Amino acid sequence: MASPWSILSRAKIVVFTVFLPIGACVLPLDVVAATVAQAQIRFQLGATLGEFIFDTGVLRGNLRADGKSLGLSSVVHVPSDTVLDRSMGLFSHYRLFTNGKRYGAGVWDLPSNANLRPDGAVEMTVINAPDRPFELRAIYRWHDPATLDLETVVKAKRDLPGFEVFLASYFGSQFTNALVFTTIDSEPKFVAADRSAGHWQMYVRDDAALGLVNDGRWTFPPNPVDWTVCGKLAQPFAIRRALDLNLNALLMAPVGECFAIATPHQTESHYSTYFSLFGRDLKSGETAHARSRLAIRGALSDSDAVKLYNDYAHELRR
Repeated sequence: MASPWSILSRAKIVVFTVFLPIGACVLPLDVVAATVAQAQIRFQLGATLGEFIFDTGVLRGNLRADGKSLGLSSVVHVPSDTVLDRSMGLFSHYRLFTNGKRYGAGVWDLPSNANLRPDGAVEMTVINAPDRPFELRAIYRWHDPATLDLETVVKAKRDLPGFEVFLASYFGSQFTNALVFTTIDSEPKFVAADRSAGHWQMYVRDDAALGLVNDGRWTFPPNPVDWTVCGKLAQPFAIRRALDLNLNALLMAPVGECFAIATPHQTESHYSTYFSLFGRDLKSGETAHARSRLAIRGALSDSDAVKLYNDYAHELRR
């Protein structure tokens, strides 16, 4: 992984003062640099209406390619000059469910509008339709040059039992190792998505989440899926690893906002990881939020990965 100083250099950030007085206190150089760095990481308008581009110095690519309701695509890891994604990209909203019902084929087929916010984030709004009893928005924002935060927002127009947004990420074929953070014999542990466990694998938060997975929502075409439920989540946390590149893609969400993680066996040609967001009943008029994070890192141990998740969880509690 690149050092913080090389990241700052690529981002063309110059810090002229060692301390910045604010009232009776001063901010040290590293805090000033980090603050300035974050302020410089912004999405930019793309060549097509509704499309945005980014170049953080570590990652570059597109958001909403060709103005479609997609997440990140054509994502290049700048230090290694490697394309990280394929197919429908990273952090793209896919299936929409309530109990025993599916709404359309996928969010990426739905028309939407998007705008660049003053802070450099992009807000997408799916255009309402009579057959969808809810409003759906998403806000994409850079946390640092190698970390993307996503907030998915839904407003119910009527009661929505067992509401779910299925968030999809499709990685390049180099990402041959898929890990999910599970609980085995009361101990948290990363488990590899080996072929022996099934073709399509699902890990759930609790028994209520298992009930949602089995309520019939996954039988609806197109592309119904027969999931093998392999265990329970320790935290909503998964990793896709490209060992030859020493790269890790860490996907995470708060406990109360993601109720399942799914993946095909790790060398299956989708090379994908999915988060089931929300997973609860929404009352008519209620607005709910689900947050998630995608972080690209170099080689790191399992314990270092868990620390990154714990730091994320602590950050959200502040």
